[in-house]
Amino acid sequence: MTSPRLITVAAAQLGAIQLNTLRTEVIDRMLNLLGQAKDLDVRLVVFPELALTTFFPRHIIQDPAEIAKYFEESSDENPNALLTNENTRVLFERAKSLGIDISFGYGERWSDKYGKQSHYNTMTYYSAKGGSILAKYRKVHLPGTKEPVRKPNVAEQLEKMFFENGDLGFQAFRVPHLVDGALKANDIDSTRPSTDGKGDPILGMLLCNDRRWPEAWRCYGLQGAELVLQGYNTRGYAPQNPGTPKAQEELAIFHHRLSCQAGSYQNACFSINCGKAGYEDGGLLIASSIIVAPSGKIIAESKTSDDELVVASIDLAECRFNKEGVFNFGKHRVVEHYGRLIEQVGVQEIPLLERDGQ
Repeated sequence: MTSPRLITVAAAQLGAIQLNTLRTEVIDRMLNLLGQAKDLDVRLVVFPELALTTFFPRHIIQDPAEIAKYFEESSDENPNALLTNENTRVLFERAKSLGIDISFGYGERWSDKYGKQSHYNTMTYYSAKGGSILAKYRKVHLPGTKEPVRKPNVAEQLEKMFFENGDLGFQAFRVPHLVDGALKANDIDSTRPSTDGKGDPILGMLLCNDRRWPEAWRCYGLQGAELVLQGYNTRGYAPQNPGTPKAQEELAIFHHRLSCQAGSYQNACFSINCGKAGYEDGGLLIASSIIVAPSGKIIAESKTSDDELVVASIDLAECRFNKEGVFNFGKHRVVEHYGRLIEQVGVQEIPLLERDGQ
């Protein structure tokens, strides 16, 4: 008997996008991947971090007009401007016509009600059947430096210069229409012992460096997340780091897989982890887009560094085994001993030992 919580999902890996690549070219590539997804009955497609542009934080760009080219506008007055944006409107229209939910990363320029502008590394989730944006996530853990290093043979990583830390936290959300027979709030009655794992799927979103921080995954795990979506642009080589280009790339892929597999396993959830890959503006980005099961096992992985659809059928009911077992948080977490996790930010080494005999 087929599980009612079985869905077919995909990571839509993108190959390199250069500084001079037009948005329209990128969107056409994304539309092509959506067409492939439709042929395979995929219900949800996840694209990478900063999917619409090159990874511009590797460059020192200081002209405000030039910087603006890499961001999409939204505001308090029009929070869902992405739906009607001339760059992205066709993407949402195609997703709706195909009946495929999509999630992708982009640079967001946000204007508040007072006109103050903020810049975020953002990911969005769009429901095709509902024709609406259900959720937005802004990257919390920004890597790199706020000021350029400006040294020979040093690859820049300037996310802290271009973006502010995300201000929306790690808020999980439910997605309607992905599974059949989902329990709704008005279905609850006193005869039903538990609703856990029976409602519309619970999802969360992360971006790149976030996946390395277990606190981010655990925030979603504590909300019952069954599927985490994560987009990334991960550098495979930097001349200032030790090791050959090949050794650095292998280590970057190892750390990527380790983070995604551990996060999924320790929070009993599936994850779709989608990258932008290849040689982009002379910098190497790793591929290895993966879909991971709650067991921590990789169930699908990209085979190239080009545009590629990585597909898997996942049964969200499988999350229950570890959510009710080894990672039953309600039974096994001992929060009175976790205070240091929120009381302390940086490392504070414990005191030195005394010399013997003194």
